[in-house]
Amino acid sequence: MIGDRNGLLLVISSPSGAGKSTLTRRLLAEDAAFEMSISATTRPARDGETHGEHYFFLDRTEFEAQIADDGLLEYAEVFGNFYGTPKAPVETAIGKGRDVLFDVDWQGAQQLRLSALGSSVVSIFILPPSIQTLEQRLISRGQDAPEVIERRMGQAMSEISHWAEYDYVLVNDDLDTCYAQIDTIVSAERLRLGRQPGIRGFVDGLGREFHKR
Repeated sequence: MIGDRNGLLLVISSPSGAGKSTLTRRLLAEDAAFEMSISATTRPARDGETHGEHYFFLDRTEFEAQIADDGLLEYAEVFGNFYGTPKAPVETAIGKGRDVLFDVDWQGAQQLRLSALGSSVVSIFILPPSIQTLEQRLISRGQDAPEVIERRMGQAMSEISHWAEYDYVLVNDDLDTCYAQIDTIVSAERLRLGRQPGIRGFVDGLGREFHKR
């Protein structure tokens, strides 16, 4: 059927404060074809967190077994705990024409591009309109102590330095405009020939119809 398509893996990265979380929440709320990738982690569950909904909570032995069995698309160790993306649920989703959204940094994006599902990856990097605006956004959130904000600012240029590794780079000067650009990218990527396996059969049918004239 011509409407059938393979799902895509949409990676959105940015320095903290550039608007990534707001944009990804809006995309999940407004586009029913998307689902959020659920990471696996070795850190303990916090109050209110549910296995399989917020994270897949694994012990270190289970996580290392996933690594050994090539069961993760990407993973990293952060402050003594492992975090990673299980491969099987993502493969199932895109095989059904679902799109999977990833909120990862440049290292996670790099691993996803190099994974077995790399051909399905579409990556977007979100830039702030200025460093001053980025700092003001972090301050205005009122969530972090001054020393945490300073650390995030210190990480920002390191993260921004990887902008050229992404398929698309957007400047989030206006949230609605930036979201509209993401929506345009998603619409175009869904129409790529490689994601529409039904096209070949459709064209073959046109050929048969032509020869019956």
